[in-house]
Amino acid sequence: MLLNSRTQSLDLSVPRIMGILNVTPDSFSDGGDFFLFDAALRHAEQMLAEGADIIDVGGESTRPGSASVPTDEELRRVIPVIDAIVRRFGALVSVDTSKPEVMRAAADVGAGMINDVRALQADGALDAARYAEVPICLMHMQGQPRTMQHDPRYDDVMTDIKRFFHQRISACAEAGIQQNRLLIDPGFGFGKTLAHNLQILGNLHRFVDLCAPIVVGFSRKSMLGALTGRAPGDRLAASLGAALLAVQRGAAIVRVHDVAPTVDVLSVLRAIADSDAGIAQAQHVEQHSTPM
Repeated sequence: MLLNSRTQSLDLSVPRIMGILNVTPDSFSDGGDFFLFDAALRHAEQMLAEGADIIDVGGESTRPGSASVPTDEELRRVIPVIDAIVRRFGALVSVDTSKPEVMRAAADVGAGMINDVRALQADGALDAARYAEVPICLMHMQGQPRTMQHDPRYDDVMTDIKRFFHQRISACAEAGIQQNRLLIDPGFGFGKTLAHNLQILGNLHRFVDLCAPIVVGFSRKSMLGALTGRAPGDRLAASLGAALLAVQRGAAIVRVHDVAPTVDVLSVLRAIADSDAGIAQAQHVEQHSTPM
């Protein structure tokens, strides 16, 4: 499958890596590290050099308990960075936002994707996404960032999330947004307990029949801290393990802080898959060859 933006196409027949670029002072893992313009550009360049396929630029933290950011402030943070990354590096840039005004402005300076944790539910977001004419990642979140981890509950987490995606895909269709522009993200850590997150990861393949590429993001998240007892900066091994499991279960794009190690892990996985395919093909030819 091809992910088509206005100017670029990305082949999703192999797993792709989305590098996280938070231009925020308060994101849970790297808040403030890349808040300044020059630092943000240097980090984007580094992630691209390490093998990132997409740079995901966000100007508002969505960590549990985070406060909203005014629209003009979010625009001030992300638009110059997106514009510079597109112009200098020709990269595919995603804008991580729920605000229609930011979606439109980002598309105007060359953003090739929208990554919305609220799945285009904000007033005007569907219209802005239709205007942008770029792929959109619809993420599931129960509640809002400020309160989403206050005792989240589901009748059945997999059924409930799939129902949500069916509803949002239908809403997009009614708004004139084509199915082939949509991606889905189950939203690890967004209104989910550790048990919910593990159930989603173990059953990720159940989202494949929605016919939308699956995006996952659990890099350095608290679910990995709960499992390992490690601080965000020490969760690389757990993040890599989760990424590997997700891709094996159907994830098309992995959203990460640590690009180079993730590239290495997925390179090994792809080599094994290619080797298995080559062996199977050789065995098939041998079985069906005419004896001399």
